[in-house]
Formats: sequence, C-alpha cells, structure tokens
Amino acid sequence: MQRDFSQLRNQHFDVLICGGGIYGAWTAYDAALRGLKVAIVEQGDWACATSSASTKLIHGGLRYLESFNLKLVRKTLAERRMLLKSAPHRVWPLRFGVPVYKHSRIGSFRLKIGLSLYDLLAGIVQKDQAYHRYSLSNFIERFPFLKPEHLIEGFTYFDAQTDDARLVLELIDGARTNGAVCLNYCKVTRFLENSGQVCGAEIRDEATGATAKTHASQIVNTTGQWSATLQNENLPYRLSKGVHLIMPGILKAEALLLTAETDGRVFFLIPWYGRTLLGTTDTDYDGNIDQVSVNAGDTRYLLTEANRVLKAVNWTEQDVIGCYAGLRVLKASTEASPSSISRDWELHLSKNGLLSSIGGKLTSARQDAEVIVDTLCKNLSIKAPCRTFGKPFPWLPEQDYKEWMETTLKIARSLGIDNLSAQWLLRRHGNRVGGIFRLCEQNPESVKRIMPALPFIMADLVFCAQHEMVVHLEDLLRRRLPLLILAKMTTDELKRLAGIAAEALDWDENTMNNEFDLCTQKWINH
Repeated sequence: MQRDFSQLRNQHFDVLICGGGIYGAWTAYDAALRGLKVAIVEQGDWACATSSASTKLIHGGLRYLESFNLKLVRKTLAERRMLLKSAPHRVWPLRFGVPVYKHSRIGSFRLKIGLSLYDLLAGIVQKDQAYHRYSLSNFIERFPFLKPEHLIEGFTYFDAQTDDARLVLELIDGARTNGAVCLNYCKVTRFLENSGQVCGAEIRDEATGATAKTHASQIVNTTGQWSATLQNENLPYRLSKGVHLIMPGILKAEALLLTAETDGRVFFLIPWYGRTLLGTTDTDYDGNIDQVSVNAGDTRYLLTEANRVLKAVNWTEQDVIGCYAGLRVLKASTEASPSSISRDWELHLSKNGLLSSIGGKLTSARQDAEVIVDTLCKNLSIKAPCRTFGKPFPWLPEQDYKEWMETTLKIARSLGIDNLSAQWLLRRHGNRVGGIFRLCEQNPESVKRIMPALPFIMADLVFCAQHEMVVHLEDLLRRRLPLLILAKMTTDELKRLAGIAAEALDWDENTMNNEFDLCTQKWINH
C-alpha cells in the first residue's frame, strides 16, 4: 500500500468517496468489487477518528433489545455471523459475563428472556455459543476480581471482537487491489459543480501541498462528524462523545457487560492486547470536532463505575495507561439522553446530488455500504449485484483457517517469536504474515517484542511502516500498532521508535525530529 497522488489527476471516476473510516472503506471495497471506477480520499489517516475509537466489538447490541429495536439487532447479528466466518483472523469470538446484583436494573428473569431472544435472533444452535446461567459461586470463580457483595448470580453470552483500525485498513487494501485509488492525507477543499450538481472536487495532498481536480459521476460523503463542514446544507444529526480508558489487564479470555449505577448506562470491561478496555461514555458533544479529548469527568465516571464492582483493584487516574475519545453521529432527536437515540443509519441526498452517510455502527457498516453502492449503481444505470456478503476477507488465507494457524504458528515459534505475539501477528496480518517472517529471517533481533509487556514484535513495526501507507509517526504508533494507547510511553522509548520508523520510511533527521515532536506533544506531554 503506497501513496501516489498523481492517480487523482486528470481522471474521471464513477464515484469519489470522501472519508476513510469504516463506512468509506466498505463503500470503496463494495463499489470496486462491482467494477466501478473508484477513488477514496481521507483528509487524515485511515480510521483516524471514530473508526479507531470504538469499543472494538462486532456485536448485535444486546442493549437495543430493551428498546425493542429487533430490526437493528437482527441486522447486526447477521453481520456478526457472516464476519466470523468470512474473516476469522479479523473478527474473533468473545464471551461476555453479565453479573446480576440485588439492585440490578434488569433482574435475572428479564435478562434470561433477553439473552434467549438474542440467541434466537442470532440463529445460535451450537451449545458453545448459547448463553449460560451461573450460580453465584460459579460466576465468581469465572470472574474472581468481582466483588461478591449483593451479587446473586450471573450469565454469559456470545459476541465478537475486532481491531477496528486494522479492519478499515484491510478493506482499504481490498478496494485498492480491486482497482480503487485510495489515498490518505488528501483533503477535499471544495466541490466542483455543473448545473448545480456535484461533478468532482478539488483535492489537496496534505503531505506535499500538491493539488488536483478530480471528476466523478457520483460523490459520497462518509466523513462522519465532518459531514456538515463538507457542504453548505445542514444535515440532521447529533453528536455524542464516547470515551474509553486502557487499564491494567485483569481479564483473560472473557469480557464483562456492566450497568452504571449513576445513569443506568451499559459499559464494558474487555480484554484487548493484554490490557483492559474500559468504556464507554455517551454524552452530547458540541465542541471542536477536530480536537475530541478525554476530560477528568469522563475518567472519573468510568473509574467510579468500574470500582463499584471490582474487588481489591480500586483503580485511580494513576492506573490509566491510555485513553481515547470518539464521536458518534446520531440521528437528530429530542431525546434527552444520547443513549436513548436509535443507532439506525440513513443515506441523505442533498440538492446538489451529494450522498451522505449518517449514523450507523461498525458492525452494520457493510450492509449500509451495500445500500450506498446499490444507489450509485442505479444512478449510473449499472447492473451489478453486491459481492461483499460472505466473501472471504482480502487477507484471509486460502487454506483451512485452523490448519493455517497451526502451521504458521509453528513457523513463528521456529523463528523465535513468542507464542502470544505470534497469535496476534496472525490476527493482525492474516495471509501477509510471511512478509514479517522474511524480515525476522533477515534480522533475527526483530523477533523481539517492541515493549516487554505488549505482544508486538519489531518486525511488525517495520513491516507496517514499509507497507501500510504510513505518513506520520502517529499513524504507525496509534493505528497500525496501538502502542500509544497501550503503553505509558516515555520520551526515550518514543525517540527509539521514531528512529526505527525513520529508517523504514527513509526520513531525514529533520523529518524524524518533527514527527517525534508532534507525537510527544500530543501523546506524552498532553
């Protein structure tokens, strides 16, 4: 994956997609598979906003059953089932525990009914995926770090997890290998119009300052929180901020779904790369959309609610390893709480012909992108059915996945890669992992972990820098590998990694120092 801005010049595309998050990525991949001539541009890095700030789940949304949104739950559960089969390296099973306390807002009976319905909507018949009910002692044995006071019993149910930023990146690569022009750090400065209808855009390469006029028969806006700034028309949406904290690892293979006493909201404790992901909040946002941050109130809320149920942990701000915040785009609503607003998606058509994607979820983005591309094909008088449902992901190995995993893990171990790092390598890179093995053979030292506590090796860092369209140091250390949020990095550690990145990307000393300073200012001295 390399950048070539000249690909946008003097070209006419069937569709220009503005915005490189999950909706833009799925739309580009779908359209490219149908044979459309596609360009997708992103003003920052791929998945640099909400699409790398999610809870990292591919799930049906158990909480939506409470508002009887069965249509959304059925839709997302169908996608979960498909993705687990089509992308086992990218989406993997994760069971969730749900403790029931004496004061729980939803008691055992309602929870049992809800979980039964959840399994029914998912079409679950296998015993290992069905929900289970546990006595107090058995549930505490499963989750020994929970306070036993006032705990009655517990349940577990089946869902799935992903690395959101790498999900987007793989789809972008899939679009690219099917003919799409894909460029990050390219900003639409203005739209071109003919007789009041959009027909292209002026685009600036943020990395070099170069500009180009690109023409397209159709333009799709998948910029999420920036949708209103991309055009003069006021789009009907509302923004909600979601915050996550990275805490020390207390979970092994299962997660927890909990209910906050403060406001009755659902929040999660999730294992992620050996750490614990704690989140999320859901609060109205009307601040600067370019500078969404975690404030003291967000942190206090999450720590307070987690400490209510955790035994002998008593997390404080000093225990927070990392954090991130993102904005959800919700439909306009008079509901007082953002949590009460539907997560349904809609496609908005502006007077000038611009199509805008509003709302939606990580899990259901493929289905919604299918609607977008169906609309594009209809407008272009092209008959081409969607090919993304059930299609093996771009980086999925061709052979049986379990057999491939066993064989490839043996190769990794023979190179000296530790077992946990090897497992994550396979999930992160799929069938491209051979490129990392070659780096390990060329430099045996690169099998070592970048940081002792995290399952990432040096060869992974170098491979990402060389092959995954990295422009800035933050791209590499926040999204290609999420080191900046998984570790309390020192300036010395950051300087070391900046040096490795500079060698891989052929940066001169001045560029390396500038990248180091930018990362230090945003992530170390914030």
